[in-house]
Amino acid sequence: MFLTVTLTLLEGFLQTIKLFVLTLLFSLPLGLIISFGSMSKVQAIKVPVRFVIWVIRGTPLMLQLLVIYYGPGIIFNANVWGSGDGGRFVAALVAFVINYSCYFSEIYRGGIQSIPVGQYEAGQVLGMTKHQIFFKVVLLQVIKRIVPPISNEIITLVKDTSLARVIAVYEIIWEGQSFIKSAGIIWPLFYTGVFYLLFSGLLTLLFGRIERKLSYFR
Repeated sequence: MFLTVTLTLLEGFLQTIKLFVLTLLFSLPLGLIISFGSMSKVQAIKVPVRFVIWVIRGTPLMLQLLVIYYGPGIIFNANVWGSGDGGRFVAALVAFVINYSCYFSEIYRGGIQSIPVGQYEAGQVLGMTKHQIFFKVVLLQVIKRIVPPISNEIITLVKDTSLARVIAVYEIIWEGQSFIKSAGIIWPLFYTGVFYLLFSGLLTLLFGRIERKLSYFR
């Protein structure tokens, strides 16, 4: 029974990892783009972007999952996500990417704005373009400063993937719960915690190593 449970949970955990990896792949660069919008001097860009960030950060991710999955069907009377497991996964991925992009954008914004203005001015005196100043002077310092908060959000993402089960995405928690109905046992549900702890522990070690590698700005 233990082997059967482990293999079943591993199958669900692969879905969890898939959602986790794809969310990071899309939300990290999108968050940087959104942060530029939130810092724009053009009010027509800045205000809507800041409003969207406020809405996303101020509402539960579970609610966003439900709205994104069911909303198009209710409003447009059309299933834009497709049918079956694939459609539900795509809807969950879109919800996670939007949510985490907004959180990452605020971390990026804080990191960029924490760089002293004098460094921008020094780059201009040396004849560097704004593009060169950002990528050769500012960006490396920003990365060093945002690694701790970014790592916290990423570890939170590991656990938040469990919310995908509200739209029937078969991740590890869903698989753990299934044994309650099928076999009348609850310990597989608690066993899922081991998978989360091990994965979070590996990420913690990874980000600790990255922080040490980026200690050149001390």
